[in-house]
Amino acid sequence: MIKKVIDRFGRLDILINNIERGGWPVVHGPYDQKQWDLEMETTLRAKRWVFEAALPHLKTAGDGVVINFSSIAAIVGRSGPVSLIFNDGYAAAQRGISLLTETWARIGAPEVRVNEIMLGLFQTRHAEETRGWSLLTATQKKALKAHTLLSRTGTIEDVVKAVLYIIKDAEFMTGSVLRLDGGYILGGEKADKIPEGIL
Repeated sequence: MIKKVIDRFGRLDILINNIERGGWPVVHGPYDQKQWDLEMETTLRAKRWVFEAALPHLKTAGDGVVINFSSIAAIVGRSGPVSLIFNDGYAAAQRGISLLTETWARIGAPEVRVNEIMLGLFQTRHAEETRGWSLLTATQKKALKAHTLLSRTGTIEDVVKAVLYIIKDAEFMTGSVLRLDGGYILGGEKADKIPEGIL
């Protein structure tokens, strides 16, 4: 794949590393050994081999950028409303991506910046425009959005803006994780107004 890019364009400046599988429990049920292995092969191994093939060309470019995509499953696992969306194998693989991001930032520096965008619930990934979403009840869908501070799922435009920020504006950022989840990790918990107190 990388060879085809170099043959056609002569160089490689940016790698968007968005390879993954991801099987919803409501769709696939519990993973058997074959599914678990496929998750690791797709989400971790494939990302690694693509990075390895791309790295020399990114270093040659002199200002290369790698963006690894991951999921908040790395943090929440199978807990709360997303337990119908994230399975154990998927969550474990996502946790591994952050370790790769940090390691690759060290390997790539100073010619290549490596960062990660950790996604929450997006319309085309874990939400309205996916097969699993239609299997959820109205109550389950409402709970997922209620658990998100911004009370909505993300859009492709939200992702594009984050990608462009890392590529164009975040010149001093490497080895970092940008969590793009609308506040899902915070659990939809609002902060009360501070009381006046008695003094």
